[in-house]
Amino acid sequence: MDIDNTTKSEFIRFQRNEITESFVYKRLASIENNEANRAVLLSIAAEESAHARIFNKYTDVTPLPNKWKIFKYYWLARIFGLTFAIKLMEGGEASAHKMYGEYAEFSDLQRLAQEEEMHEKRLIGMINEERLEYMGSVVLGLNDALVEFTGALAGFTLALSDSKLIALTGSITGIAAALSMASSEYLSTKSENGNDKHPVKAAVYTGFAYIVTVVSLVLPFILLSNVFIALGIMLIVALSIIGIFNYYYSVARSESFKKRFTEMAVLSFGVATVSFFIGYALKVFTGVET
Repeated sequence: MDIDNTTKSEFIRFQRNEITESFVYKRLASIENNEANRAVLLSIAAEESAHARIFNKYTDVTPLPNKWKIFKYYWLARIFGLTFAIKLMEGGEASAHKMYGEYAEFSDLQRLAQEEEMHEKRLIGMINEERLEYMGSVVLGLNDALVEFTGALAGFTLALSDSKLIALTGSITGIAAALSMASSEYLSTKSENGNDKHPVKAAVYTGFAYIVTVVSLVLPFILLSNVFIALGIMLIVALSIIGIFNYYYSVARSESFKKRFTEMAVLSFGVATVSFFIGYALKVFTGVET
């Protein structure tokens, strides 16, 4: 079928994307240890190659794959896990089946649109990563540290007025709280019937998330002598942690980023504001000067 230049350019773009995604799925399969997951990834890679050959009938060219996209998704899977990389790919798959569906006069593309839509369901069914199984433990440690610790440091800022003392007090408080949270998660996981999570691993995930958050929030008070500048930077760091984590979580779990981000940010900064004024009130009430 003859096609105009505009349509041909679009088809070449679609074809390049299919070729690129075929290479991406092959690379992801190469780092997947689960045999069933690897088989599904290789199957989808083969389908993407077949899709590219269908476009070749209309374009009569074979574009090179997008090496940056292959590199990006490979390392995203390496660093953040296969699930995260696949979910980002899903967004592209969803867009592809909608774009193909717009070319109703091409029966081949209507079939491709249906196959692209099926990819999402197959990918969701294959995902089984340990880091997602323990995501609840990470959420517990991260959320508790952000809410509790932003409030504690905000309160210490006015109550103590010395950056090194705030850092010391905050570090001791944070480490103790991390150990307490890890212990609680261990006991909670161990007591749950029918739970496949290992209690020690759950405790480690919770404690590690808490400690990393504590270190990130205390660091401005270690590096800066002005407590109010340190407090401002600490709040920016807290907001950044909330943003980064919730982006990862929303992609991996297919949930709303805006809802989770807003909820956690309001809680953390609301507690920090209340604690700030409580610290000031206690300082005035006790008459302590530092």
